[in-house]
Amino acid sequence: MPSHNPVFGRGLPNAGQQSAPWGGAPQYGAPQYGAPQYGAPQYGTQDPYAAPSPYAQSPYAPPATRYMTMDDVVQKTGLSFLVTVLSAAVTWVLLPESLAFGLAIPAVLVALVLGLVISFKQIANPVATLSYGALYGIALGAISEAFNAIYPGIVMQALVGTFGVFFGMLVVYKTGAIRVTPKLTRWIVGAMFGVLALMLVNIVASWIGGGDGLGLRSGGTLSIVFSLVVIGVAAFSLLLDFDMADEAIRRGAPAKFAWYIAFGLLITVVWLYLEILRLLSYFQDE
Repeated sequence: MPSHNPVFGRGLPNAGQQSAPWGGAPQYGAPQYGAPQYGAPQYGTQDPYAAPSPYAQSPYAPPATRYMTMDDVVQKTGLSFLVTVLSAAVTWVLLPESLAFGLAIPAVLVALVLGLVISFKQIANPVATLSYGALYGIALGAISEAFNAIYPGIVMQALVGTFGVFFGMLVVYKTGAIRVTPKLTRWIVGAMFGVLALMLVNIVASWIGGGDGLGLRSGGTLSIVFSLVVIGVAAFSLLLDFDMADEAIRRGAPAKFAWYIAFGLLITVVWLYLEILRLLSYFQDE
């Protein structure tokens, strides 16, 4: 069965497909690639009196590679979020505001490069994922401190909104209210690229013409509409992350691949939080 998830279309190691489709166990009793059926006597193939090799693996021995489970995804994702939150809290509480902003800019740049490397090379590694979370935590701590100084209480509202959207989309996915189909995947990916392109054009236009460029971040009605669109795209992107986790489990991906899924969820949740924080600030200004 072909995959509609773009991550699996780029050569994800599929440990389970060698034995059966989607990581299922092979059907015993059926010959595999010319292997003899169990129970049939095989004469002349081996010495019945020969001692078994100490290196022979029992058919009941556990596989060398442990397959990923949903518990792996939950644990790795939870640990990644915890490192990000702790890094943000330390930046906010312990560092002076000037030092926090001084560290935030290089942290974002390093995290951006690291994130691109992880994405394109599909690095499933705890060091890479947790380092990305810690770096972005520094930036989130400085940004949250600045917003909360101007709009007291806005950070807690943004956190509640972020995790509300997260768990809401999880319920929508688990109940099957919205199914991740190839067509929906193409729409979401296309919307993501469209939003990112508009953001880049807005930045370039602000550099060239001054002001807010296209007016996407000026705080007016257009800014509110654009933020709502971005939040919607980020929310639907969570469906792709959930589907990637389920599909990796069905395909028998190795347990370490859970770190890559945690990385994807971390990117989406951070994006969602920042956009909700920005949207709430627009309403505070009115």
